Amino acid sequence: MGYKIVVIPGDGIGEEITSSAVRVLEAVDKKFNLDLSYEYHDAGGTAYDKFGVPLPDSTLEAAKASDGVLFGAVGGDKWDNVEPTLRPEKAILGLRKGLGLYANLRPVKVADTLVEYSPLKPELVKGVDLVIVRELIGGIYFGERCESEMKDGAERAWDLENYSVPEVDRIARLAFETAKIRRGKVTSVDKSNVLATSRLWRRTVAQIHEEYKDIELDNLYVDNCAMQLAVKPTQFDVILTGNLFGDILSDEAAVIGGSIGLMPSASIGTCTSLYEPIHGSAPDIAGMGIANPIGTILSAAMLLRYSLKQEEAAVAIEKACDRALEAGYRTGELWKPGFTKADTVTMTDAIIKEL
Repeated sequence: MGYKIVVIPGDGIGEEITSSAVRVLEAVDKKFNLDLSYEYHDAGGTAYDKFGVPLPDSTLEAAKASDGVLFGAVGGDKWDNVEPTLRPEKAILGLRKGLGLYANLRPVKVADTLVEYSPLKPELVKGVDLVIVRELIGGIYFGERCESEMKDGAERAWDLENYSVPEVDRIARLAFETAKIRRGKVTSVDKSNVLATSRLWRRTVAQIHEEYKDIELDNLYVDNCAMQLAVKPTQFDVILTGNLFGDILSDEAAVIGGSIGLMPSASIGTCTSLYEPIHGSAPDIAGMGIANPIGTILSAAMLLRYSLKQEEAAVAIEKACDRALEAGYRTGELWKPGFTKADTVTMTDAIIKEL
């Protein structure tokens, strides 16, 4: 029957890295006869320049009709002064809401060949293999807000944090199910000593855990979790948390591997799912052809795994990336004497060769 993938390059280096990922998908398609097709659409600052909005209706409708969305990145200082509701970042928030992307999965697995790049000591980072399960369409990012109002003679702004039991129930179940196919441990992260929403979060997660007695559950305050990621990251298997805390912790965890250019993510939805590298649009290097494509290529592998159920093809891409790194290919941010310095195209070629 074939699969339709919507590609949204976005801004900055988005076009370069999504082009690399599509090249790898085309190569794996030939190997496994997947019958993939691609449809390209705009979002972010690029869409704002063309259409006056960061997320055109046509882009959202095409994404809804697809088998999976491959996304680059949005944003850049070019649009810093755009009215807040039209900023490029609104595109990804709109896609999350429009596609029902309620969960973000961010795996952080450090290969032995990359241990030396971590800012942590080798003995701390060796063997790290965790995944952060972040609630994605609730919490403070989607709550009511006020940009400016006067209160007692002073200007103030505010954002409302809130969660419902069904929202926490849904994300908790995904975390426990994820742990079932991994090492069987969930760490739920909140701030229940201060926040009412976190107390509801902890109660609800505990109730869901009653149905997953074979899974180990522990709870950490977000500040302690941030510290533990730096001092003993190997203790974690699945980290479950809300939108705001997950945004911060997932970026911290990504640094453990030495380069956010290596890190993929999957946003699981009720309609379809979206896959993107965790890094930004990097406008300072856009068009230079030096961006690391691996995070986007591994995101494409996650698309094959979660949306298309093509596990063998997904593993083939992941192993090809590992072998290219083992062969000594490094993009600029990872390059050291003794390795082969690779630009975006050269690194992509190396991965395709390993396929």
